[in-house]
Amino acid sequence: MTFRIILLIAFLAISCTAEKQEVQTPPNIIYILADDLGYGDLGCYGQEKIETPHIDALAASGMLFTQYYSGSPVCAPARAVLLTGQHSGRAQVRGNDEWGDRGDVWDYMAMLADSTLEGQRPIREGTTTLGTLLQGAGYTTAIVGKWGLGAPHTVGVPNKQGFDYFFGYNCQRQAHTLYPVHLWENDRRVYLDNDTVPPNTRLVEGADPYAEESYSDYFLSDYAPEEMFTRIQQFVKEETVHPFFLYWATPIPHVPLQAPVKWIDYYVEKFGEEEPYLGERSYFPARYPRATYAAMVSYLDEQVGQLVQQLKDQGIYDNTLIIFTSDNGPTFNGGTDSPWFNSGGPFREERGYGKGFLYEGGIRVPMIASWPAEIEKGTQSDHVSVFYDVMPTLAEIAGVAETYDSDGVSFLPTLLGEDQKEHEYLYWEFPSYGGQMAVRMGNWKAMRLNMQEEESEWQLFDLSSDLLETNDLAADHPEIIRKVEEIVSEAHVPASNPRWRFAALGEEP
Repeated sequence: MTFRIILLIAFLAISCTAEKQEVQTPPNIIYILADDLGYGDLGCYGQEKIETPHIDALAASGMLFTQYYSGSPVCAPARAVLLTGQHSGRAQVRGNDEWGDRGDVWDYMAMLADSTLEGQRPIREGTTTLGTLLQGAGYTTAIVGKWGLGAPHTVGVPNKQGFDYFFGYNCQRQAHTLYPVHLWENDRRVYLDNDTVPPNTRLVEGADPYAEESYSDYFLSDYAPEEMFTRIQQFVKEETVHPFFLYWATPIPHVPLQAPVKWIDYYVEKFGEEEPYLGERSYFPARYPRATYAAMVSYLDEQVGQLVQQLKDQGIYDNTLIIFTSDNGPTFNGGTDSPWFNSGGPFREERGYGKGFLYEGGIRVPMIASWPAEIEKGTQSDHVSVFYDVMPTLAEIAGVAETYDSDGVSFLPTLLGEDQKEHEYLYWEFPSYGGQMAVRMGNWKAMRLNMQEEESEWQLFDLSSDLLETNDLAADHPEIIRKVEEIVSEAHVPASNPRWRFAALGEEP
């Protein structure tokens, strides 16, 4: 055998080994959580008014899920379910808890002066989170965006819950302006070049509501989503040694209605003249409320496109898993007009059926998974999955060796086109808006409202024929309701927080 042939064989062997090692390298993971984005707010889910070409392209590059659920219909509990892998029947956080016994936590100026008034009641020390699991598997972890699971100076801050880096809002209430005075970087405040304009500030007396200049106080210098995205780009650029997990919890499109002017102008030209929103349903006034909501979504879409391009430029796109979803369904306040946009898609989105409620419009959310090295492009899945499935899915992908406690079922087989284990049921409970429970088994969806009262009856819907949940079949199927009651007795653990207990179950507040 000649020396050249020996060299060729050696080269081929080395190349094959390198290729095999590249395939086996754990992927980078980016989980993008939009805020109050409805199932129907994206073009790839049927949106006709708002343009989302980059997120649509992300769907075309991977898999679009049609039956993916949040863990709760509002911010903090949804994020707690996502990060801990436990459904809301036993999760530490089951509702928004502003920890009001500290003082006047809703006073924006008081929070600026005293950081101990910021944030929500903390999750416990030693909680197993997506961050701690992936750190243990060798990942560098970061959260950029909105936290909401533990106030500053407590054990609940991101850096003590598995995240190497944090930048954004610690506190949900601070996120009621997208031009805040400060954000947090790890354990310190970062002050922005913005004046102090407390949330719910109305137009000055005598201002012309039809004049754009009357709204200038609500458009300041440093736009929080832009500041956050700059840190995301830096993190992705600099983290080259280890695989990374980035939890991008953007505050968009949660109200207030504030967006870059170029995008507002674009949609004003597209939609035409509209009536201003004067702040009567809280948050800030907006001269062009519909145009501004659309502008926020398209601005987020633009950022997603920039991030994907950065991954491609750095040569890491193919082996990066990107999951895009939303924390709950569309909202009803702050000047938004979800019915006009058909933000719920095939589900009801008006108040009482979207955000804050366990109807499909409140918890069925868009979900896109893109991983070019592994997921077949242009695919769609009807697999029924939920936020608490993310923990076992990412743990399996990352090769997590330690044991953990989760109610979820990994959907990695679905991503890879393999046989998938299905849930026996999905379970939710939510203590606000009267108190609610919901169970999904197959196409059956059972709901119970007014659980803060002693009398509360189950409703039953067949989702195969009634996506609007208008035809209550509970009286016709007592056997299904009995099964649902058995599930509740198995899944529900009385909440440690008295505010989250249910009188309908005989629990004392």
